[in-house]
Amino acid sequence: MSKVVKSHFGTDEQLRAMSLAGVSCLVTGAGGFLGQRIIQLLLEEEEALAEIRLLDKAFSSEALRSFGKFQGKTEVKILEGDIRDVTFLYRACQGVSLVIHTASVIDFLGLVETQMLWEVNVTGTQMLLEACTRCNVQHFIYTSTVEVTGPNCKGDPVFNGDEDTVYECMSKSIYAQSKRLAEDFVLKADGQVLKDGGVLLTCALRSMYIFGEGCPFLQGHLDKCLLNKNVYLRFSRKEALVNPVYVGNIAWAHVQAAKALQVPQKARHIRGQFYYISDDTPHMSYADLNYELTKDLGFGIEPRLPMPLSVLYYFSLLLEIMSFLLRPFVRYVPSTNRHLVTLLNTPFTFSYRKAQKDFGYMPRYTWEEAKRCTGQWIASVVPQRREHLKIKAA
Repeated sequence: MSKVVKSHFGTDEQLRAMSLAGVSCLVTGAGGFLGQRIIQLLLEEEEALAEIRLLDKAFSSEALRSFGKFQGKTEVKILEGDIRDVTFLYRACQGVSLVIHTASVIDFLGLVETQMLWEVNVTGTQMLLEACTRCNVQHFIYTSTVEVTGPNCKGDPVFNGDEDTVYECMSKSIYAQSKRLAEDFVLKADGQVLKDGGVLLTCALRSMYIFGEGCPFLQGHLDKCLLNKNVYLRFSRKEALVNPVYVGNIAWAHVQAAKALQVPQKARHIRGQFYYISDDTPHMSYADLNYELTKDLGFGIEPRLPMPLSVLYYFSLLLEIMSFLLRPFVRYVPSTNRHLVTLLNTPFTFSYRKAQKDFGYMPRYTWEEAKRCTGQWIASVVPQRREHLKIKAA
């Protein structure tokens, strides 16, 4: 029997009526993994947007080529600049009615200086919100992360949680803290009066781990696999179930939320809210996701962790202590830390039911489609990654 979810939308005709026709939209982080996919979906809309502004610090030639493939009625503007530049942000926001804010520094290992991460993720978000208020931007969608919830340092699991799940978060991850604070600023900004007397409406989408074509994390794991004779390293227990989301589906959730915000009777249910965004990817560990996506290519995976989990945890602590002691003399960034070990080995799954109910989100791509597309991309990059690693080792 199929599950019925009560919706705030009413008829299918009302759902189809949601449109971004004539909207001017700014997407930050537009050159990134998720940003590019959001741009692609916006440009594919049957009812064309008036304008899409693509903001990032820099765009790869590959990204610019992909944007050039979509020649339609929508005007596309490339804006290269720093999200910490107030003047640049005011210029970028002038004349737009919708902002999709994906720009963020993602760092689990401490590779990025804390000040830099905080300035981009927190201060940059605050400055963008201020620019929206001054430039009369009506709608603001923030790309958040499941990490603002956890897992906490105790490794308390969550199985099929939702927005009402009570969870004690004690994460010491700077990245998680920065995203949590930025999300707080976004949601508290809902209802702010704009310069022209209008009102700013905001919401946040808490994404699960995102996989798909072009995923930098998948490529990093692939490199290690190739160096390990085509066998993936097992960095998470098989029973540490999570529910990753395909990049096409989290991008689609942004588009669906943006459409719903255009309709006042729908926007009132969304404004000031956060939503977990997952899809129908089978629940599995992070390590097993790598294997599932590539097993048809002949890749394997190690059967167990390199050492017992408790030993791995204290080994990571030892590396952190070593990094701290060496700090006055040299910057040593450990290959793992206690937060990462906990993150990768804690069952942590969430439902997308609320997003389905409030703004009609349903995954656009099936697990089979996501797996096939991602697997084809991985197969296409294997030769160049082998060559890259060969040159690097020479």
